[in-house]
Amino acid sequence: MDTNARLTVSDSLSSGGPIAVPLDSLSLEAEYLELAEGLSGDDASHEAGDAYLAGTNALYHGGPVQWSFVPKVFSRRDLTYLSWIAETMGDIMQKLTRQFIEDAELRQRFGFDPRVEELACCPVPYSTDIPIARVDIFLDERTGAFTFCELNTDGSSGMLVTEEVTRANLLTETGRRFAARHDVATFDVYGGCADAVLGCIAEASGEKEAPVVAAVDYSESIVAEEIEEFKRVFAERGATLRFADIRDLRYVDGVLYDAQGPLDGVWRRVVISEMLEKPCAGADAFMACVREGAVPVVGGFRTWPCATKTVFAVLHDPIAERFLSADELAFVREHVPATYMLDESSDLSRFSERELWIAKPRDGYNSVGVRAGQDCTDAEWSDVLHEMAATGGTVQEYVTPFATPNVEGGVAGVGRRAEPYMNMEGLFLFRNRFGGVFTRCGQAAVIGEFAGRLNMGCLVVD
Repeated sequence: MDTNARLTVSDSLSSGGPIAVPLDSLSLEAEYLELAEGLSGDDASHEAGDAYLAGTNALYHGGPVQWSFVPKVFSRRDLTYLSWIAETMGDIMQKLTRQFIEDAELRQRFGFDPRVEELACCPVPYSTDIPIARVDIFLDERTGAFTFCELNTDGSSGMLVTEEVTRANLLTETGRRFAARHDVATFDVYGGCADAVLGCIAEASGEKEAPVVAAVDYSESIVAEEIEEFKRVFAERGATLRFADIRDLRYVDGVLYDAQGPLDGVWRRVVISEMLEKPCAGADAFMACVREGAVPVVGGFRTWPCATKTVFAVLHDPIAERFLSADELAFVREHVPATYMLDESSDLSRFSERELWIAKPRDGYNSVGVRAGQDCTDAEWSDVLHEMAATGGTVQEYVTPFATPNVEGGVAGVGRRAEPYMNMEGLFLFRNRFGGVFTRCGQAAVIGEFAGRLNMGCLVVD
């Protein structure tokens, strides 16, 4: 047992495609739950896990985040499958991004603000168009079937809680007994992400001693605790990371400044749609910096097409035949849910069977505004559809996630028996290489931060 073993994108993970099913995760998690039940629920460890999380940055409204007592447990064989899923979608995202730059008709499909469209077409000084991404899937671990939920770019949502909940799982008596039976490792998602940011900056401007990098966002939107953790990881690599509120940026004679001074590079964390909602001089300076390209901006605006909810509708559009291979088109048709962009001329009656659909704002983020028909009354669903039509939102085929037995961690789970929880896996890509998993589960139709989800740890065993 070595619970300090860490997996990064540099680890050799074959990505040869579909594997024999079921995934090993099913039996491994059943073994973990059986150990807990053999300890009469391991109630003392629930409280100890809460105590550990209370001393970390993995907090929600001042207390420990909600967490699951049973982590996701994948074998390395399982990881070959997850890697294939993630990197295949990464290749598709890369092709779509390149086509967006070259094809005016494709750009029209997205309907971006003209400033964003122009900036998304600006050159980037590194080779990977989307340096950081997370592709979210619903995975049936019995059959291997999977469906994408959404695509995310640039941010680090989920890294902090995944890291800390994983540690909490391993500190429980159940976790210790499980690790004594297996060769256990965990993902180093912070390291993989930091290497992607610094690698792009070095590729753009050469190796620089002690580069100064700013994570740019709005102060009210950034997860400050995650940035504090990233500061430590960047420092281990000889670099300085600091947070910069976009309002404080200045761009003068090819140099970008935050409130503390000049910057060697930027990690864009600000969501583009939020930036447009909150105009300021700093945002104008940031856009001028991206337009001129003198300062490397990791992510830039080029990643935005794949971050919108529009992207799934575009992938199902016949225009996708211009840039995807026959195998990639088949992959999209099988694994990307049908998605429709609405406007005031849309026939909403086709979506009246609300249990079959989920509505998402076109440029939304953090599951804000996402409504599943299953969670609505008929009248509420009608209101949701009309709102989406008025604002240019999307309606997507609803996929019922695969459920596994679990128990809420912490004091809320003491004395509770296992219940079915629906799972969602977020597969991280760092410079288009698979680099980790953000796992969470829930019992509501939307597995979101505001819907009582449980954050899950993630273990990997040989």
